[in-house]
Amino acid sequence: MITIEDFNEIDIRVGTIIEASINKGAKKKAYKLKIDFGPLGIKTSSAQITDLYKEENLIGKQIIAVVNLKPIHISEVTSEVLVLGVVTNNGVVLLNLDSKVENGLKIS
Repeated sequence: MITIEDFNEIDIRVGTIIEASINKGAKKKAYKLKIDFGPLGIKTSSAQITDLYKEENLIGKQIIAVVNLKPIHISEVTSEVLVLGVVTNNGVVLLNLDSKVENGLKIS
């Protein structure tokens, strides 16, 4: 089990997807996302969310992501953040908000 102090080390923020395209070199189908996190800037992610989401439907969608992980390279994409979702039998369902909020706000 982790402690509350361990959990508090995870920086989870709200961002808005501003670009989405296929990550052509990824081993598993994924999108390359550019996400606006307000004061934190624009970050890139490779997200395996192609089963339930079309590129054009992702633009403008607010998501929740971990923003303080060490970046990893997935094909030609440097994935700077981990977009959060629920893994289902039909694919990943993105976590979302009931109301639109400012980009960059911290989840607690």
